[in-house]
Amino acid sequence: PPDLCPAHTEVFQWMGKRECHFINGTEKVRYVERHIYNRELYVMFDSDVGHFVGFTPYGEIQAWCCNRDPVIMERRRAEADSYCRHYYELFAQPLMER
Repeated sequence: PPDLCPAHTEVFQWMGKRECHFINGTEKVRYVERHIYNRELYVMFDSDVGHFVGFTPYGEIQAWCCNRDPVIMERRRAEADSYCRHYYELFAQPLMER
């Protein structure tokens, strides 16, 4: 890891990333959600896997909690349709016209 000066040692960063992967238009859609803390991926949801996976001890706890909650799981599993296909329809046509 880079050697941080004391002025930067108390800087924390959390980032959430949502990705949509399209194969043959919207025939096959994959939704991936990543949660990153200080450049380290700690938990991820992949619609192909169908549940959260933890990559750190804290991420494993978060994945366990989310996987037990039926409301969270239903929403995440529906994101391929409600989130990805929605934005595909908004942006695909203008991009294909270029």
